[in-house]
Amino acid sequence: MIAVTAPIWLWSEGKGSWHFLTIPPDEAVEIRLESTASGVRRGFGSVRVEAVINEISWKTSIFPQKSGGYILPIKADVRRRASISAGDTVTVDIALL
Repeated sequence: MIAVTAPIWLWSEGKGSWHFLTIPPDEAVEIRLESTASGVRRGFGSVRVEAVINEISWKTSIFPQKSGGYILPIKADVRRRASISAGDTVTVDIALL
């Protein structure tokens, strides 16, 4: 399990918008090594994880970035239950599934 502290950011296009947290490349090394060794990578290089913010846990996938990091999508239900929004800096615990 790794812990990452980072701001939540908003990506919008057309009628939709999504909230993400970026896992920087230096903190993504463990994820990359574990996912490669265990063969858990999925389509587009995504990795299934369980994430926890403010004691709210959910299962999702993280997606690789060209920079070497990953992005973690944070769905509306999680944001509501964890009382977080775009611009908030949060700590997320991430475990590979």
